[in-house]
Amino acid sequence: MITLHHLNHSRSQRVLWLLEEIGKPYEVVNYQRDAVTNLAPPALKAVHPLGKSPVITDDGLVVAESGLIIDYLIRRHGDGRFAPASDMASPDFVAYQHWLHFAEGSAMLPLMLKLYVGRLGEAGAPLAPRIEGELHNHFAYIEAALQGREYFVGDALTGADIQMSFVFEAGSLRGPLSDYPNMDAFLTRIQSRPAYQRALAVGGPYRFARQA
Repeated sequence: MITLHHLNHSRSQRVLWLLEEIGKPYEVVNYQRDAVTNLAPPALKAVHPLGKSPVITDDGLVVAESGLIIDYLIRRHGDGRFAPASDMASPDFVAYQHWLHFAEGSAMLPLMLKLYVGRLGEAGAPLAPRIEGELHNHFAYIEAALQGREYFVGDALTGADIQMSFVFEAGSLRGPLSDYPNMDAFLTRIQSRPAYQRALAVGGPYRFARQA
């Protein structure tokens, strides 16, 4: 049985969404952020030493890191769906792997910098132009990649779309996305999916959702 250790208002929401898309049985263990610090509770350290979410367990195996979790679930439980054929000579497979890694390896860094440096107030002001420049650099790249497309790879939903979804959600709060119409339309489209809506019902309030 797949178990998702789900932290409210976190990246684990996209894993919950994937589980709903896959349609296999799973269970959820819920954790709540500290109301003052916004940090994950210490109980998550009993699952994985970093004490962060998402984490899944599956037949005794503990899997952490969003990109790996998504790749693992699709390879093991996706029944050939949600990913192109595993072939390093295939442009689609290389693109798929690129977006799986790009989400956290590149795109989330300026968003996190904007969040944390913004908390410094005037002390962080000198860094703001550089951070905004990097945000635009990454968002312009994503915007161009979605030109004329509904999905990042091929003509159907893949794990790349699910992994990238949190970039859009965080960007919508710290952006907004009004200057990037392809990104804005993508976010509306994915959050309208029935499986996404079911995941919201299972996971509880999610501050990044446009449609609660």
